[in-house]
Order: sequence, then structure tokens, then C-alpha cells
Amino acid sequence: MLRAMHQLHDGSPKILNDPVILQLLDQATLDKLNLDLSWRDALPTALRSHVVLRSRYAEDCLRDAVARGVRQYVSLGCGLDTFAYRQPPWASAVHIFEVDHAASQRAKIERLRARAIQIPPNVEFVAADLESASLRDTLSRSNLNFREPAFFSCLGVLVYLAEEAARAMFGLIASFPKGSEVVLSFWQGEDNNSAVKTLVDALATAGEPWRTYHSPEELTQQLLESGFSEVKVLSPQEAKERY
Repeated sequence: MLRAMHQLHDGSPKILNDPVILQLLDQATLDKLNLDLSWRDALPTALRSHVVLRSRYAEDCLRDAVARGVRQYVSLGCGLDTFAYRQPPWASAVHIFEVDHAASQRAKIERLRARAIQIPPNVEFVAADLESASLRDTLSRSNLNFREPAFFSCLGVLVYLAEEAARAMFGLIASFPKGSEVVLSFWQGEDNNSAVKTLVDALATAGEPWRTYHSPEELTQQLLESGFSEVKVLSPQEAKERY
């Protein structure tokens, strides 16, 4: 809904052009979003900006990786991300692995089929429980080639994982050949903003608490210790200048 609000209400050029997300929502929801003036409020604006920015940044980094020869893209906790269904020509040679909980994947596939949105031949769905199952074992049952470089995204996922699961994920990605990388979003911890606190409390009540947080310095250290050769944090100032 946040990505749809960006398409419906924000000016051009868009940070993220995502016409497919509008097709995945039913008409009643779209009608509500068209009339909803809360999109102007501070918290919806902040959340919307974060959601579209992280996807745009990941897709820009993926484009650069493909230009260097990477041909595998693994989207961890893919959710209703629509990249595969609006993929640009440069992505046609990339094998896209959508990794998510089986129930979430079924719901997404049902929406795609209901809207007659074609699932491209370069897309492979991989059912996974990122919290309790071995990611390595899960991906081993897919067609992912562990001997070739891969680009990973992990957007809006890290906050829900326990520290041990997060570290295991870092180690697995770092074990891929040179040229591999991951773009991920993270939470820096307690926020004094009352609206953010309300959001975090509501998620916890709904059974999806934010569990893991990192400072940029702590996350950089963890990634380097896991085997990454370079870590870059997109600063707010750089994001503002680029997007």
C-alpha cells in the first residue's frame, strides 16, 4: 500500500516506478488510497520514502552488478516486491530467486494469477523459513549455483530475525564467490519519535516484533567479520543527493 501511495500521490520523477503494485491491489483498496489524505502526514511520508528508497537503491545496485557479469539475484523475504514483473531488458538474463515463507508466496502467486500478470521464465520461487531453517540448506534445494557470484537483497527483513539467524545469513552470503554482494536495510534501535514507537508497539502486538538492531558501526564490523571485503552505508545525505 505504501508503494502504491507513492505511485498515486507523489510527484514525478518517481523514486520507484512500480505500476505493477497497483495491479496487485483490489479496487476497493485503490479507491481508499485515492481518497486517503493521511499520505501527507509525517509518519506515512517517512515510511513510504523508506520503502521506495530501499527498493530503488537495491535495484540500482543490482543493475551495476549485472553490468559486471552477475547473473543470479536472490531476494530474501521477497514479499510483494514486483521487480521480477516489471524487469527491464538488462534483467532478462538474470535468474531471479524469490525467497519467502510458503504461505506468503502462495498469496502472492494467487494475486498475480488473479490479475493475469505473467510470471517470467527467469523467476524461481523458493519457500523458506528464514528464522528457524538453515538458509544454506533451503537454497541448496533450489537451482542457485553456489559456485557463481550472486546478488542478494534483504529489505525490511533483518529487524525480524534473531541475532544468530542474521549472522548465519551474513556468513552464507559472504561465502559466495568474489563479485557477490548484498543490499540490506537495518534498524538502529530505539527511536524517541512517538509515532515510530507506536508503529513498533503495534507490530509487536500483531506478533511481528522488531528484534534485531544495529548501529552502522556494529553492522559494518559484523559483516567484515563474516567475510565481506567492503561495506558501504548509504547515508541520509547521499540518499537525498542521489534520489
